[in-house]
Amino acid sequence: MATLTTTVTKVVTKTVASASASSTSRASPQGGILEGSDPSHYDPKNPLIMFIIQALIILLFCRLLHYPLSRLRQPRVIAEVIGGILLGPSVMGRIPGFTATIFPAAALPNLTLVANLGLVLFLFLVGLEVDLRYFASNWKVAISVGTAGMALPFGLGCAIAWGLYNQFRHEEGTVPIGFGVYMLFIGVAMSITAFPVLCRILTELKLLSTPVGVIVLSAGVGNDVVGWILLALCVALVNAGSGITALWVLLTCVAYVLFLVFAVRPGFMWVLRRTRALQEGPSQSIVALTLLIALMSAFFTGVIGVHPIFGAFLAGLICPHGKFAIGITEKIEDLVSALFLPLYFALSGLGTNLGLLDNGITWAYVIGVIAVAFCAKFAGGTLAARLNGMVWRESCTIGVLMSCKGLVELIVLNIGLQAKILSTRTFTIFVVMALVTTFATTPLTSALYPPWYQRKLESWKRGEIDWDSGISLLDGASDSDAITAQKLESARIKSLLVYLRLDNMPTLLAFVSLLGGKPSDAVERKHPSHDKESPMTEKATVSVSEKKRPVEVHGLRLVELTERTSTVMQVSEVDEYSLFDPVLHAFRVLGQLYNLAVSGEVVIVPEASYATTLTAKAVEESSDLLLLPWSETGSMSESQTISSDSVQDKLASDPYSSFIAKALDTAQCNTAVFINKGFSGSLKQRPSALHRSMSALSLRSHRDLATLPNVDRSHHIFLPFFGGADGRVALRLVLQLAENPGVTATVVHFSSSLPSSESARGVVIADNEADAAFFATMQKSLPADLQSRVVLDTVESSTPYQMMVTMAQQEVGLNPKNGGDVIVVSRHKNGGSGSCLGDAAEAIIASGIRASVLVIQARGGGSE
Repeated sequence: MATLTTTVTKVVTKTVASASASSTSRASPQGGILEGSDPSHYDPKNPLIMFIIQALIILLFCRLLHYPLSRLRQPRVIAEVIGGILLGPSVMGRIPGFTATIFPAAALPNLTLVANLGLVLFLFLVGLEVDLRYFASNWKVAISVGTAGMALPFGLGCAIAWGLYNQFRHEEGTVPIGFGVYMLFIGVAMSITAFPVLCRILTELKLLSTPVGVIVLSAGVGNDVVGWILLALCVALVNAGSGITALWVLLTCVAYVLFLVFAVRPGFMWVLRRTRALQEGPSQSIVALTLLIALMSAFFTGVIGVHPIFGAFLAGLICPHGKFAIGITEKIEDLVSALFLPLYFALSGLGTNLGLLDNGITWAYVIGVIAVAFCAKFAGGTLAARLNGMVWRESCTIGVLMSCKGLVELIVLNIGLQAKILSTRTFTIFVVMALVTTFATTPLTSALYPPWYQRKLESWKRGEIDWDSGISLLDGASDSDAITAQKLESARIKSLLVYLRLDNMPTLLAFVSLLGGKPSDAVERKHPSHDKESPMTEKATVSVSEKKRPVEVHGLRLVELTERTSTVMQVSEVDEYSLFDPVLHAFRVLGQLYNLAVSGEVVIVPEASYATTLTAKAVEESSDLLLLPWSETGSMSESQTISSDSVQDKLASDPYSSFIAKALDTAQCNTAVFINKGFSGSLKQRPSALHRSMSALSLRSHRDLATLPNVDRSHHIFLPFFGGADGRVALRLVLQLAENPGVTATVVHFSSSLPSSESARGVVIADNEADAAFFATMQKSLPADLQSRVVLDTVESSTPYQMMVTMAQQEVGLNPKNGGDVIVVSRHKNGGSGSCLGDAAEAIIASGIRASVLVIQARGGGSE
């Protein structure tokens, strides 16, 4: 009995102790650090805290490294991998306790799970970005360059694989596989090209629309697809237990691809058409459906023995391009690129141990792998491009670009590491190769194919110049000839390039419409000096019978190129993007209303390249005038928010003023900067004309018609003529604007009564015989139909700028109903103010005159 009692007591005691221990193990401190718990201690039941710590450290490292590397024009993946290497056993892992505390082995599965989910979504975006139309439209050159760019590195990769296989196959962390599978994997790792990084490099260097860019993209698409197919084959062979199983896996993959193309895609397209997602972009439900297709596809390829990323890639390939693909990418790219991808590539760095490169034979293989990966790709792409008729420098550029590895190479290597094809040492060798080849792509491309060489090559191919001397073959006379320059300064504007901005559209359209000449229903105005009693007497509607060639106006809409995938996709879809751009739509309407031949396009470039893009486009279009609107927001952004600072305060401080100054300094044609201060409307938004009053029974609203603006389409232009090339161009432009019956103009030739050295504020007035003769010629040859609307006079003054302001105040006050009259000034800069628009413009703006200002600079910098 005593024994039984003792036994029962022990059992109860053990049960209570076990229950107490179980309860203790289940219970976590509810007070957290307030109860003394250590947040850096990994708790399997609450892994989120450790994951947040790891994510914060990884993101911080990657962002800090990306800043200096971006100055070297390196892609972000370089910073992410280097950040992982620094956090891994190579550097930070040597600190005692760092890896065990921040990256304990028990916590890595959670980090890996999130990173691989991000990888699946990223491969879906890669599939969206791959446009097979590039390959289809350039299939001959794409096949030749792509085949040579894969065959040569694949063959040499198979050769070096023999040494790698025999040297490192017995290392820890690998599975016993045959040489054939190992050789296939190494060949794929050597021959694959990083299509996503390639797109970004081409876009940033503005090579996407060049012959080099088109060939590289076309070959890169085929290279990417073939590389993923070979990698899927390799993974299937590794995962399969026997050859017959691998065959079944491959046949299942082929059947699944056919199912996606002929069953899933037609149904998906039907849904997109019914919901108008193709025209209007994806809704939240469509985004959910698209992600569901991607995840289901990844699930299927994962369960049949191929990596899930292949299913996600195939799902992206079947999605339609254009606005839908861009919209889907915009919805998910930020989370993927800002959080998921840094985690994945940091994990690559954590698996990289530079300390294993500790002997001569290992470093010999590092150099050998880099040499094979770069030289074989370079040689294959270069020779194939040369055989397709490219010059040697173009061919070499194509070879360099095709050698870019980047993101895709690291994904391939991680798959090999996870499948235990590669040991940690071999993985480290290939990571170093991927970093070196990716890092070298941008600087080598910039050195081989700079912008000046591209322009020279294009001119030579068109037969415009001699290659050795660079002399024009079209015209013996040089453009810098004084007679030619004078003719251009006095010529009519026939072609105009306009920088289109959303915040300037209404004003800009109203001003450009004045160049349309005489509308059929025009109402002619008289100059105030011709009719003292009625300064703006209206005449009958003028019927115009003669038809002149319309002014050609080309609008350029600039969109900033960022690191987002969606903006890179917009570059490749720029023609379709231009078709639906609302700003261009509004601009095209102008051609239907006025006598203007209007066209437009969208260009997506980095913000730092806005000025050079505009000036280069003006040369390409052979424009007579480049028209730049002044930013009403005070910044490069097109936001509708109006800054409280005055225009005068912004002349030397805002980023937009730097952009204007750069455009004026690099322009090769006549240039004008339009500062709106009420032209055809108000600069600042009027208070709402809608008034609401509340009663006990109803809410009533009415519109106060008295507050609506009184639209007056007449304009008076005042031009102070100081001579010089800028002045001559300004005078010719004013006379052309005055051909519009609703425009009157006053032109005053200011001649200084003091020597040039004694002119007010140090401003040198170009008062020479040529300018006086030019002005006199314009007075005598003024057309009869302009004599009633245009007055040209000469005034001598020792203080020309003060006189100019005084006369301008009188002129713009002639029509008090319209606060949008224009003062046209030349861009004289004599070091007085440092303003990017010149001293004359600054004097007008500083005077507080309520009038818009048009600053004119002649081609090549004008007169200083």
